[in-house]
Amino acid sequence: MSGSFSAEARLIHAGTARTAAQPATPPLVPTSIYVSEGEPRRERGYGRDGNPGWEALEEALGGLEDAGAVAFASGQAASMALMLTLAQGRERIVLPADGYYGARLLAGKLRPHGTEPVHADLRDLAAVERELKGAPAVLWAETPTNPLLRVADLAALAEVAAAANAPMIVDNTTATGVLQRPLDWGAAASLYSLTKVISGHSDVIAGAVVSRDAELLAGLRAWRSSGGGIPGPFEAWLALRGLKTLPLRIARQSDSALAVARYLAGHRRVRAVHYPGLGAAAFARRQMPDGFGPLLSFEMDSAPAADRVVASSRLILPATSFGGVESTWERRARWPGETAPDGLIRLSVGIEPAADLIADIDQALATPEVP
Repeated sequence: MSGSFSAEARLIHAGTARTAAQPATPPLVPTSIYVSEGEPRRERGYGRDGNPGWEALEEALGGLEDAGAVAFASGQAASMALMLTLAQGRERIVLPADGYYGARLLAGKLRPHGTEPVHADLRDLAAVERELKGAPAVLWAETPTNPLLRVADLAALAEVAAAANAPMIVDNTTATGVLQRPLDWGAAASLYSLTKVISGHSDVIAGAVVSRDAELLAGLRAWRSSGGGIPGPFEAWLALRGLKTLPLRIARQSDSALAVARYLAGHRRVRAVHYPGLGAAAFARRQMPDGFGPLLSFEMDSAPAADRVVASSRLILPATSFGGVESTWERRARWPGETAPDGLIRLSVGIEPAADLIADIDQALATPEVP
């Protein structure tokens, strides 16, 4: 489709063949083999190397950032392929100290291969610069972070990374390519768990990497094929179906999340609220001009108090993950390896009316404390 149309318009039509009598939506292709003789065609030689459903999904994802994309079986599979592709010849991977704990755990598995994970506050540019210059490195950024929703200055981080000859990767799962385009700010690649906001219906596990670096994309495809971290045809079909409504969903979720965050900020029982839309820095508004996403977190006095609030909800679902059309929450520190405060509740705002969510939260917070 012509590049004269917006990314959102092109997203709707990604994977659709404008051919008479062909289906208007990309079909599900559940096959493990293709008819093949003579010189093998790489993407149609064997089911582990390619599927039309992956290609439609990758076209849609790449279109949001004017780039190419590689889909994977999960966000962790995408992260592993990206780490392994970039770790060669580098001794460090610098990660946010307050980011997704799964990335920290995965990076720790690189130690036997000669790459050491190092944690830093990405808002402290001097600290990041010091760690990057200490040894050949990769900068693994995440903004907003999960679960504390801290926002890092991507333009400044990219400058520091370039000076150290370190590729910068940005986990953009929370914002998605609709609200933030890391490649425009100097990132070598954007990383996504498609399980969350992008697919948006809590019915699929998948991941992806988006990049404008053809060599990096080729390396990722090689790791995907040899490592077997491929998305299933049905999972790719579901992710693409959800992706087509992403701009509409995330606009409503962002508006509602801001309304909920403002309500929580004024509640006497809430110790702290973490949401980028509350007093966002100028650079954050430049990076994310159209909203700050569906995810927020807030702190209660203790773990038992947080558990009572979560258990008292009548509408918000107690569950992990985030980004679905249904609102969910959980006390995040219940997971081993998570560094969140004990009383922190992570709330994923769905597409229910904000007034209903606030009413549910209000009654949950009013639950009497056990003496």
